[in-house]
Amino acid sequence: MGFVQSVETCLKKYVVFEGRASRSEFWWFWLATFAVSFLIQLLHIDWLSSIISLALLLPSLGVAVRRMHDVGKSGWFVLIPIYNIILAATPSQPTENQWGPVPTE
Repeated sequence: MGFVQSVETCLKKYVVFEGRASRSEFWWFWLATFAVSFLIQLLHIDWLSSIISLALLLPSLGVAVRRMHDVGKSGWFVLIPIYNIILAATPSQPTENQWGPVPTE
């Protein structure tokens, strides 16, 4: 999944906490979120930074939960600080699991 497709998918699934998200979908969206936040901070527009952060909070949480599902873990693992980063970098389960079919790359 490419950069634009990943960002579009995450924004379309704004508050979807079920299903699975591929590793590329998660990391491309994370990069886009980081880049937007960084650029807004460079411009020193604090009120816009707050609005963007709030607007991207639910999509970020949604894709993180779907990523945990993709590696076969509960979405609650997002709350474990270091382990969730390890899980986000872990390859997807190659077969269907209890959260759905394998996401397409």
